[in-house]
Amino acid sequence: MGSESIEASFLSIFALISFFIFMVISKYSHKIKNGILLDEDFLKPQSFHQYPVTRSGGIAVLISFFIFLKIYDLLYSKILYDYLLIGASMFFVGFLDDLKTHIKPSVRLLLMISILFIIIYFLEIKIFNIDFPLLSFLINNKFFSSVFVLLCFLFIINGANLIDGFNGLLAINLLIINIILLVINLNNANLEFSFILISQIIILLLFLLFNFPKAKIFLGDSGAYLVGSLSALNVIITNNLNPNISSFFFCTLLFYLFFEVFFSFFRKIIQKKSPIYPDNKHLHMLSFYKISKNLGKNNANFLNSIFINIIYLILVIPSLYFADNPTLSRYWFFILLFIYVGIYSRLYHLTKN
Repeated sequence: MGSESIEASFLSIFALISFFIFMVISKYSHKIKNGILLDEDFLKPQSFHQYPVTRSGGIAVLISFFIFLKIYDLLYSKILYDYLLIGASMFFVGFLDDLKTHIKPSVRLLLMISILFIIIYFLEIKIFNIDFPLLSFLINNKFFSSVFVLLCFLFIINGANLIDGFNGLLAINLLIINIILLVINLNNANLEFSFILISQIIILLLFLLFNFPKAKIFLGDSGAYLVGSLSALNVIITNNLNPNISSFFFCTLLFYLFFEVFFSFFRKIIQKKSPIYPDNKHLHMLSFYKISKNLGKNNANFLNSIFINIIYLILVIPSLYFADNPTLSRYWFFILLFIYVGIYSRLYHLTKN
């Protein structure tokens, strides 16, 4: 039996085990500490559900991913310390909020920054391939390189948490991203890393079974931080393994998660709001208001996720044809930012009342 057959067999077993983990978590997690994980706050700005749902998806993702890490160790005799430490630490930072400990957003952000910087610095997680001369020079400095990688993680992790308000929105977006990464790595014969990507795609698909179109579980902050951090690491490693691909292509791939955070930060400052507290004026919320007005609220939640991800996919697909061209990839990335602002402005005016 070839190595690919052995890996396929392990992935099949992993998918079956993970399915039962998600099933058990979705059925019994509401009993944890008298329902402390139930999301029953229907008045918060980012709430769009109409019945209590447990925020336990992150627990199922974490357990499943730990099982995969053990399988990976058995197959390759390697422990993925970067995935293990970053994933677990970001999960627990988010889990503090899922447990309703009421930590201030500023304190949580500071905790996230501190943990990430320590892991990045000492594990020497770097980005090698950057199509920007000044940055290419500066990342030779270990401290600056760690700060730059830290910012990349912060944008993607917080972007993942920010858009995780509708059934399937984040999971589908990350599925698209990771499937594209998988295709790139398979085309370049990075088979061992592709095995890691497939495991995460399986986990995201299983989560969708319990979250879309009707939600039995939510990821919660812990799950959003976890899958966001894993995807950010996937992109960094893919960028390093495939120097023929422009780094601006990966910026394009992540533009929605990145720019949602960047744009919202400055929008709130202009609107004289705190940039670290949530509001209901994000793009995915405005599109929900528009869809619910035209089609009714009953199906607007999951239809909004489909609509946004179809638009995202349409915008990203052209970049696949010039992914190895730094100039075209750079221009397309900035074009997408202007398109985002245009769509947001249109939706804002349509829904401002």
